Amino acid sequence: MTPQPNPQVGAAVKAADRAHVFHSWSAQELIDPLAVAGAEGSYFWDYEGNRYLDFTSGLVYTNIGYQHPKVVAAIQEQAATMTTFAPAFAVEARSEAARLIAERTPGDLDKIFFTNGGADAVEHATRMARLHTGRPKVLAAYRSYHGGTQQAINLTGDPRRWASDTGTAGVVHFWAPYLYRSRFYAETEQQECERALQHLEDTIVFEGPGTVAAIILETVPGTAGIMIPPPGYLAGVRALCDEYGIVFVLDEVMAGFGRTGEWFAADLFDVAPDLMTFAKGVNSGYVPLGGVAISGEIAETFAKRPYPGGLTYSGHPLACAAAVATINVMAEEGVVEHAANLGAQVIEPGLRAIAERHPSVGEVRGVGMFWALELVKDRETREPLVPYNATGEANAPMAAFGAAAKKHGLWPFINMNRTHVVPPCNVTETEAKEGLAALDAALSVADEHVR
Repeated sequence: MTPQPNPQVGAAVKAADRAHVFHSWSAQELIDPLAVAGAEGSYFWDYEGNRYLDFTSGLVYTNIGYQHPKVVAAIQEQAATMTTFAPAFAVEARSEAARLIAERTPGDLDKIFFTNGGADAVEHATRMARLHTGRPKVLAAYRSYHGGTQQAINLTGDPRRWASDTGTAGVVHFWAPYLYRSRFYAETEQQECERALQHLEDTIVFEGPGTVAAIILETVPGTAGIMIPPPGYLAGVRALCDEYGIVFVLDEVMAGFGRTGEWFAADLFDVAPDLMTFAKGVNSGYVPLGGVAISGEIAETFAKRPYPGGLTYSGHPLACAAAVATINVMAEEGVVEHAANLGAQVIEPGLRAIAERHPSVGEVRGVGMFWALELVKDRETREPLVPYNATGEANAPMAAFGAAAKKHGLWPFINMNRTHVVPPCNVTETEAKEGLAALDAALSVADEHVR
């Protein structure tokens, strides 16, 4: 679709936003939200007629792009049939969505508890784990993000937690593997894996194994930097959980539904958790939906004992109809396989070639449609391009890079010293190459700050 400029409408939208909308994660008077006029496929556009290739997939959720006609039609059909119904009843869209998800989850995660999004999925997963084990503590990694609600934000391991950290949430943080900035002085992936697992076991032992209900990990950490776990790490965590009677929770809110070139990232590592959270890509974000996939053992805990939790909109028919259509579209159109192939054949070689040309790129890492570039001032010392959690003038180099990307028609996903390359999983080869070319051009701005 060719965007038609309409600056007057755009100005009205912007004025109403600034007068009345309270934005998340923002100092309200310091932001300047773009007024978006429309979106289709891998692109969106503003009221000035500027079109952007979306390499953020919204917030890493439009896995099949914007306005897929089959999903739009499914939402319309469901709205005409049954717009909403309470969660205590069996509803076709809800039942079918649960069946399709359970068919694709690893192991015996055959029961699905629906939530409204990823954060409340994490809330309920940790609650289930505590009730199942009778233990109070949950272990979570630094360099992680699990959501913005009370328990989820306390589990989060990045600075977004700090302002809301109560210190009484029963959360203990530990270091997960990240060889590029190893906390274990490792020089190889094998060393990083072994030392990270030893650190985790030490943490369990010193916290008291009988007090630890769960370990939660993003299978592939998302906004923390897309650090692919080294071979053997997740299997090692699974073994530790089995040894100490701990529930293993994988957070697949961002990594699930094709993002890594598999239905779930757990399939890359041949590991099955006891609980798995999902959201975002389950219906490409068209209607809010999340959930917890539950193993047989944990489901049995609540077979004759009521689970003390629920949501008014659990398994909302519109959201579930969108999920059914999205999963079917992904299967029919080979979206998961496409993400794997395009990632390996176009995105990865393209990003590695870009890294060769730009001294500001310290590392390239990722899989499927899930990539990150680590930006540095010095490749030898690995000094970050900007300080950790930088804001204002200290963050100017990253801000300038982001502005340059937008100038070249690419909307980037930037977090701290990283730019993420996370286009829709069905992005075309032509669109992927267009995005890489824009990224290549924008990185010249970051190169100006290299020592």
